[in-house]
Amino acid sequence: MIASLARRLPFYYGWVIVGVVFVTMGLGVNARTAFSLFLSPIIAEFGWQRATTAGAFSFGFLIAAFLSPTLGRVMDRYGPMVVMEFGVLIAGAGLLLAPLTTQFWHLYLTLGVLVGAGSICLGFTGQALFLPSWFVRHRGLAISLAFSGAGVGARVLLPWVQTLIEQDGWRHACTVLGVLVLAIGVPLNLLLRRQPSDLGLAPDGDGTIAAAAAKPQRRSNVVNPAWAATDWTLARAIRTARFWWICVGFFTALFAIYSAQVHQTSYLIEIGFSQGDAARALGNVGLLGIIGQIALGALSDRIGREPAWALSCLGFALTYGALIALHDNPSLPLMYAMVALQGLVGFGINSVFSTIPAEIFQGRHYGSVYGTIMISSIVGGAFGPWFTGFIHDRTGSYTPAFWVTIALLALSTFAIWRASPGKIRAVAGRMKPC
Repeated sequence: MIASLARRLPFYYGWVIVGVVFVTMGLGVNARTAFSLFLSPIIAEFGWQRATTAGAFSFGFLIAAFLSPTLGRVMDRYGPMVVMEFGVLIAGAGLLLAPLTTQFWHLYLTLGVLVGAGSICLGFTGQALFLPSWFVRHRGLAISLAFSGAGVGARVLLPWVQTLIEQDGWRHACTVLGVLVLAIGVPLNLLLRRQPSDLGLAPDGDGTIAAAAAKPQRRSNVVNPAWAATDWTLARAIRTARFWWICVGFFTALFAIYSAQVHQTSYLIEIGFSQGDAARALGNVGLLGIIGQIALGALSDRIGREPAWALSCLGFALTYGALIALHDNPSLPLMYAMVALQGLVGFGINSVFSTIPAEIFQGRHYGSVYGTIMISSIVGGAFGPWFTGFIHDRTGSYTPAFWVTIALLALSTFAIWRASPGKIRAVAGRMKPC
């Protein structure tokens, strides 16, 4: 049935895949993010310490790091439909079982392990294992549109969940969210396939493979034929400098992103802004991030992944510079400038995150390679907020940590230039004639 549908829509099925990922990201990523909404009512009900309760979220984050390489191997063997349906089922199960919580370890098992593991399948890591193979010329745009589902979902889903909590309590909200994840996710992800050739299609909506072969040959995007022809197993990939440069670039970038997300609101309140202004700043970053992500994704298809990555890192470096300047000049215009830099420029990094390793190591074993690379990202995302908080606890100021983060963003830019995906495969805007 799916193959029949694909043959009827040969020019659009790749964008159908983008739509499926968009909706799945909106549900899967925010099913896990909703933990922040459940936190206060759970503490109020059970009287547990904040660190103990919030530890369920962190525990799920660590589980995701261990699952990432395995997820890649499963994707290589069974494809995205199996991985995504598994993610939907365990995330839904975690949400439906969470209302039965009576002990803190119940919370760790349900909203921590089950929802955390499900969200890693349904979120950025899982989707990036197969989506890049559906596009070549429009890879950056397609991924940015699909991944923007996480931001749109946050703006639509999370306020609704908060309303459910206020009206009927966190247990009811968990149940409703679990039913929604299962009811939409299970049928929707039946449409997924690993790559267009599985359905007899060519990438980029160029129709069937036979029809694409009959057309005049397009310009090749391969810059280094010997590298591109290599069967990149994980064992081969980890012996290359490019693999480790990507790991460095991803670790330092996630260090910066999550440090800002976790500590920005507290910092703004600490230097004199109201809780309302600080909360609106964080919300507006997410809203502008949707626009920035799509715009930079499309731009990266023209100028290349390395310049796009550098631009995003510059946006975050300027964000941290603005945060430092706000300490002595806590003005609303400067805060709005910080929000714009972070959302419109910095968060565009999400659109090129998965394109970089795909253009270097794409092939039969890409899932294993990418899943292993993502360990560095997850560790960076976990270490950054801890380090920033540690520096604040020791010095009474966020400023030293912010300067360290700016330096790490420069290192991230350098690392991705060293990885040089553009020297393996060119983007559409830089393809050379055959």
